[in-house]
Amino acid sequence: MDDTQLLRYSRHVLLDEIGVEGQQRFLQSHALVIGAGGLGSPVALYLGTAGVGTLTLVDHDTVDLTNLQRQIAHNAARIGRPKAESARDSIAAINPDVQVLPVIQRADAAWLDAAVARADVVVDCSDNFGTRQAVNAACVAHARPLVSGAAVGFDGQVSVYDVRRADAPCYACLFPPDATTEEVRCATMGVFAPLVGIIGTIQAAEALKLLAGIGSSLAGRLQMLDARTMEWTEIKLARQADCPVCAGRRPRVQAPS
Repeated sequence: MDDTQLLRYSRHVLLDEIGVEGQQRFLQSHALVIGAGGLGSPVALYLGTAGVGTLTLVDHDTVDLTNLQRQIAHNAARIGRPKAESARDSIAAINPDVQVLPVIQRADAAWLDAAVARADVVVDCSDNFGTRQAVNAACVAHARPLVSGAAVGFDGQVSVYDVRRADAPCYACLFPPDATTEEVRCATMGVFAPLVGIIGTIQAAEALKLLAGIGSSLAGRLQMLDARTMEWTEIKLARQADCPVCAGRRPRVQAPS
């Protein structure tokens, strides 16, 4: 790190758990963020301000007036622009040293297979069951830790799915791909604006902890928040022996490029 970086990241460097070595890990890391909306906004901003060297942001959507109630990476001047590009510009305004790669498309299975292999951590901020399953499958295949969050109404949940640990489940262990799932979207149910900030900020924290190798992650633990009462509930999770995604598979472990 040069003198400017030492000053910019000094509050991280002062933490014994991070220090110069941990901050250097951030600078050399690559995070893949799926979605640049309510959850993706705080995730992208905090990973960018923390100095994660490369951020790939994938989102096919454009900024809409209804987004501005909660999607803090965007503003009124960017209505109609791709969300991934808008989030890139917000990060650049705070930390121009971070390389942000906006991808304006849906994160389908073929694209994810290549993109996940290049990442050190994957943060799923998507809003639909199919994408979450595709992200999880790619993370299992390439043994990449997955930080997953969801928020609708006043209810949020967050966990880490890390198949590098023998005892840790994948997303499909908890939510089987063939399960009948009713999609609940913000457009029909609404969402409490600060809720996505709370869940997204936790996702960013878990991603940074994984990159720096500090603390213990939420792997094997699902945390659920009822923001009406601000009460947290935690459920212990275990890998399922009959999981159709992770059972009996040896992940194709390869170093991200």
